[in-house]
Amino acid sequence: MIRLARVGAPKQPYYRIVVIEKNRARNGRSIEVVGTYNPRTSPATVNLKHERIAYWRSVGATLSPIMQKLVAKNPPAAAVVSETPAVSEPVLAPAVSDPTPEPAVTDPAAA
Repeated sequence: MIRLARVGAPKQPYYRIVVIEKNRARNGRSIEVVGTYNPRTSPATVNLKHERIAYWRSVGATLSPIMQKLVAKNPPAAAVVSETPAVSEPVLAPAVSDPTPEPAVTDPAAA
């Protein structure tokens, strides 16, 4: 299950988003930390490792109801398309390894 684990001082909540076995305690030993959630900032800060969440969901992990809302509100960032055109590198002539001319091969049968 992927759910929130509360950390932080009293009256100052901060949450880790963890992959944990369903029957463990809220702050029990987790398998992996896949993000953080800070509701005290304006707006709330959510950092998710979308690749890892997708992996755990593919192997059967379920999201808690709160996590379903957080993932829905924070989809993975799309590939950023830059507005400046890519600069192509100049094409160079092939490098010559040995500038000296090859010696002429003489036919030994002709001699």
